[in-house]
Amino acid sequence: MKEYKTIQEISGPLVFVEVDEPVGYDEIVEIKLEDGTTKRGQVLESGEDIVSLQVFEGTDELDRNSSVRFLGETMKMPVTEDLLGRVLSGRGNPIDGGADIVPDERRDIVGAAINPHAREYPREFIQTGVSAVDGMNTLIRGQKLPIFSGSGLPHNDLALQIARQATVPEEEGDDDTEFAVIFGAMGITREEADEFLEEFERTGALERSVVFLNLADDPAVERIVTPRMALTTAEYLAFEKGYHVLTILTDITNYCEALREIGAAREEVPGRRGYPGYMYTDLANLYERAGRIEGEEGSVTQLPILTMPGDDDTHPIPDLTGYITEGQIYIDRRMDSEGYEPPVDVLPSLSRLMDDGIGEGFTREDHEDVANQLYAAYAEGNDLRDLVNIVGREALSERDNRYLDFADDFEEDFVNQGWNTNRSIEDTLDLAWDLLGTLPKQELKRIDKDLVEKYYPEDAEAEEEAEATA
Repeated sequence: MKEYKTIQEISGPLVFVEVDEPVGYDEIVEIKLEDGTTKRGQVLESGEDIVSLQVFEGTDELDRNSSVRFLGETMKMPVTEDLLGRVLSGRGNPIDGGADIVPDERRDIVGAAINPHAREYPREFIQTGVSAVDGMNTLIRGQKLPIFSGSGLPHNDLALQIARQATVPEEEGDDDTEFAVIFGAMGITREEADEFLEEFERTGALERSVVFLNLADDPAVERIVTPRMALTTAEYLAFEKGYHVLTILTDITNYCEALREIGAAREEVPGRRGYPGYMYTDLANLYERAGRIEGEEGSVTQLPILTMPGDDDTHPIPDLTGYITEGQIYIDRRMDSEGYEPPVDVLPSLSRLMDDGIGEGFTREDHEDVANQLYAAYAEGNDLRDLVNIVGREALSERDNRYLDFADDFEEDFVNQGWNTNRSIEDTLDLAWDLLGTLPKQELKRIDKDLVEKYYPEDAEAEEEAEATA
């Protein structure tokens, strides 16, 4: 391992070093300062004569007299089952005051792509306890389902609720299986970090969680490493130890801003809105690490969170994320201002794998038809709100007024459940039938007639018959 004192330039988080032999891409380096302290970095670009490095701890104290030593290996994450219950920095170092980590092995954080032939199609239903998700945008084991939010909205509260409540319903007679949770935070404030840790400790979720914290005042370069550390840990627990792992990554927008900052320092030709042209590939490298492998008991399910700049879902970050992932859950600003918890807008939300993980054998035979009917009825009621603003409610027919009432009741009773309420899928579907009971039977055109006869509320049926007689 040669040591070089040939730093040519320091630019933001990057250091350019002259070398006389080939250096591997992503290789780890140690940079020794004149006062004896050491910083670590990673090879970002390797040429014949000049190598560019990204420094994890920042470049403030560096100068051209600092020495650089190449370690001949890529960055690795020390993994062990004992990581559960620990809080780590964005680079994987313990920051909770606990004992040093004694790893079972050290794994390359880049990870290996899952062989498409070995992938098992995601099918098993995950019960999050959140009706707007379970009933309308069901999360499936092995899926990647992002939360699209905006600045100041309670996306973190929803993520924590899902992390706290998520279970895999097992066969009859067996207990539900709780998820191990990998929580990767990128660029969050100290206040947000304290809230996360307090909530994890209060609910006991920390015992089955591994928390990676990269704070807003930590180097932007570290933000590139944090999700890879988190996903490497998730893969180990899932495919080596058999855990069902829920990986929450927040905030992907901060991650992409770090990509843009480093790209600008490297003087790369920018793509859309100044983001690197390779951002799609970079995000895909993260998102595609979710999934199941045939013959393996465990699974990795991803719940990335991103705040859309200006609430614009055509922005490059949500736009590219939508191409890669299997749907999205939208957090709505209007519903949040009106006090709904969680303020999930089910109309633009989508789970592309939902149909494969619900129905008889997974949830209940009526789930798919009920979800379709709820969506259609709520969409019609929501559209009528615009008409009411023009002509007034008195100008609408009795049928239209029923749909308007349905839309209000749907938001108030179905979507709005509170941050501490955990509803089973049975509770969610029964509540859905109570709401559909406010509509006449003949309006339930998206539900099989046999299911209507079986589940339509008896009191609603009696009331409908009385109205018909009158």
